[in-house]
Amino acid sequence: MILYLHGFRSSPQSFKARLLADRMAGLGRADEFACPQLSERPQTAMAQALRLARTAVPDGLTVVGSSLGGFYATYVAERCGCRAVLLNPALRAHEKLARHVGTQTAYHDPTTSFEFRREYLDELRQFHVDSITRPERYLLIAATGDELLDWREMAAAFPGARQRIIDGGDHALSDFERHADAVLEFARIALDAS
Repeated sequence: MILYLHGFRSSPQSFKARLLADRMAGLGRADEFACPQLSERPQTAMAQALRLARTAVPDGLTVVGSSLGGFYATYVAERCGCRAVLLNPALRAHEKLARHVGTQTAYHDPTTSFEFRREYLDELRQFHVDSITRPERYLLIAATGDELLDWREMAAAFPGARQRIIDGGDHALSDFERHADAVLEFARIALDAS
């Protein structure tokens, strides 16, 4: 099973989430893919993620997280003992998102807004993982051209983990289609439908 956790202001409509959902459907495994609309409140978002993660067998679960979703996925992997694929993950979300306190618009629906509150930063701090315990459970995909986060910090935060460092690219991983098979293989998803 793949549990996809989207990033800040994002949604299940993100390009990467839809691409993985389509690939899983094409393999006849659509029921093994979940991507919830996460709450803007970190405490609620983490409760959503942990609830879904705990319904899966840990050895059969891979949490895929993009940006803030990568921050959440790291915590879920440590709590549940599952694999995690981190796509340009935010590392210190409680610091990185401080400048976003206030009214925000949803990326995939600019008519929808939400309030990102200062107290959410304290909630994020609770989910910060200082260091991972089993690097073999992690795959990091990081772009050197990420305009928001530093790939070197990402690489240093996951020592011993499998790492796919993309030369260039961007925060959204616009070329994610080229990396989807690596994600599915790491998640132990057979890539043929037969």
